[in-house]
Amino acid sequence: MEILSVGEHNRDAGPDYSHARVRIDGKEWVGNIELHVCATDWVKHRHHLDKAYDSVILHVVRTADKPVYNSRGELVPQCELQYPSDQDYLSRLFESAQQMDSAFMRIGCAEQLVRDPAMLSEGWRRTLLRKRLECKRASIERLLEITKGSWEHALYISLARNFGFHTNSLPFEQLAINTPLSYLQKHRNNLFQLTALLMGQAGGLEPNSFCHADDREALAKEYAFLRTKFGLSPMDGSIWKHARLRPQNSPELRIRQFAQLLYQSESLLSKILDKQDLNELEKLFVVDKIGKASIDILLINTVIPYKYAYARYRNHAQQAEEALALMERIAPENNTIIRQWRILGQEVKNAADSQALLHLYQNYCQHHECINCEVGYQIFQDKQLRLF
Repeated sequence: MEILSVGEHNRDAGPDYSHARVRIDGKEWVGNIELHVCATDWVKHRHHLDKAYDSVILHVVRTADKPVYNSRGELVPQCELQYPSDQDYLSRLFESAQQMDSAFMRIGCAEQLVRDPAMLSEGWRRTLLRKRLECKRASIERLLEITKGSWEHALYISLARNFGFHTNSLPFEQLAINTPLSYLQKHRNNLFQLTALLMGQAGGLEPNSFCHADDREALAKEYAFLRTKFGLSPMDGSIWKHARLRPQNSPELRIRQFAQLLYQSESLLSKILDKQDLNELEKLFVVDKIGKASIDILLINTVIPYKYAYARYRNHAQQAEEALALMERIAPENNTIIRQWRILGQEVKNAADSQALLHLYQNYCQHHECINCEVGYQIFQDKQLRLF
């Protein structure tokens, strides 16, 4: 067996590592990896009944005391790693892992940036911001191909994905794809029907699902009618993540907020494209129990990219620049990556800065594209000069 990529550490519900790649007996697999001390923990934690673990391609354990199976009855490959029981050794190993996870290990030029933060220039940041918006424009263009050129339908799918706020972005996107916008528009004047349609399609109204509100029975009855009317099938509700989520990020609340947004936002695309005032744009997304930080994320990841992409589509250079400028008026994101850059002495004043630094980390630092980065190029040049 060969580990080709460990994937990403999943700190939410579900398998421990996602998007991993392994080669077993010459055959390559892509999926999730789960870790336990003993193989029997798989059953103790009821993973054999949980569809969310059907995508596990490798079960890594210290003791493989029994074979394990997923909810479809398929045997899950296991890797037994009999690591030492010496506590001092394990402590040193853990400390080493923590150091490898730090910004100083992930960002190759960390030491140079600490000494001279100005190496990462404002001009390079501006270029990175533009590159990030160009990447998002490319994603929008792919959606336009799927939606046969409908900007409104593409916006609906993008907005749904970003309503998942990273943790549930993929389930939200699937919900939007499986629930055509045209069906929702037929009932856009009835908030209860919109909620029933979205909640039912999300799998939230199935037996033992995640919707536990007082109106659940009424929603289920309404969804049964709408499901028959449109010939729909609900998603598998087990793909939604719930563990370690704050109440304001629960799938049920986010779906209700999304329904409310569709209810109160007729011609949302034209309003987004027409409004240039940031306060007016923010008001479009004010729904029950949603905070300003969440609205800012929607503006950063959905509204501004669509304004930019549409301006580029119409060859309106000035409007594209105005979309870029809006980023400078929004508070910066606060996540692990941005905090790492701050540790290295980088100032993060607004969303333009945070978006630029996110793009730098995700597209250059993580892939060791140092020679194509302005900072890395400076360092290489300095080393060459010293050699001569």
